[in-house]
Amino acid sequence: MKLYKWDEVAEEELNPRIKRKMIHTATMTVSRLSLLTGAAVPTHSHINEQISSVESGTLRFVLPSGEVIVRAGESLCIPANLPHSVECLEDCVVVDIFSPVREDWVRGDDAYLRR
Repeated sequence: MKLYKWDEVAEEELNPRIKRKMIHTATMTVSRLSLLTGAAVPTHSHINEQISSVESGTLRFVLPSGEVIVRAGESLCIPANLPHSVECLEDCVVVDIFSPVREDWVRGDDAYLRR
């Protein structure tokens, strides 16, 4: 077992509006993102199942089936390989859980987040 303290996990600035902290285990990735109003993640998909839990603020997810607004205290489950984009409607803290591990993030192959 290993105890993580988010205050001690290294934070990475992906762009001026998005910062990220990550924990990788053998089978999953957990990230804690801080997003400023107007931050956007362009349409993308990945092999990972994803649960996005909004701790504070509001996000708009755009999915093939339409838009979903996710507010503080709510979580959205996104199936593997489903194209989606995200817009931050107000400053947010979001915990994303991915299974399996986000190998692209481990490799640093996440340029779509760095724009």
